[in-house]
Amino acid sequence: MSNFSGFSRRAPLQSSVPRGDVLGRYASYTDAQAVVNKLAKAEFDVKGVAIVGRELTTVEVVTARLSYGRAALSGATSGAWLGLFFGLISTIISPITTQQIAIFFAAIVAGAGIGMIFGVVNYSIMRKRRDYAATSQLLADHYDIIIAPGLTAKAHTILGTAGGMQGVHAAPHVPAPEAPAPTDIVESSDDAEADSDSSDTARSDESAK
Repeated sequence: MSNFSGFSRRAPLQSSVPRGDVLGRYASYTDAQAVVNKLAKAEFDVKGVAIVGRELTTVEVVTARLSYGRAALSGATSGAWLGLFFGLISTIISPITTQQIAIFFAAIVAGAGIGMIFGVVNYSIMRKRRDYAATSQLLADHYDIIIAPGLTAKAHTILGTAGGMQGVHAAPHVPAPEAPAPTDIVESSDDAEADSDSSDTARSDESAK
């Protein structure tokens, strides 16, 4: 899944998982690659940006059931391409004559025959362990784009996204002052009513005396 360019130096091998802010999380490598490509086209400093695959899984997909016929056909095809290559070389380095044309086609036929033999022999050896053809691929459950903390805000501005992913720095939450509870007000009114009742009782006792 790596794409190396001949116009840039190969990055040194990583000894540990890159650290930094998580710019975004994507379901496929293609989506994550498109985001980095968009940053690069916006002249963003993408040096050090890393695409990290999480929860890696090996997927093997069976493509066909092998047989002697398939093995012979596959070997003949590979051998024919190899014979075509050598035939073209012999035609280029020598002037084109009837003999050279015959050598050209002879190289293709010979390559196909040799490839067929090798294909059948290889299948007869391998069929005891595996009697099918398959393709193997390493996939991840999701892909995180890791970026330096100092460039996170600028990257989000270019992409038009909000910094809500894990690792993005945010302003601390300041709690608002709490309002007085309604129960306190009720209790104070109850106390006032109790004081007025006690004063009325005291006045009635004095008048009775």
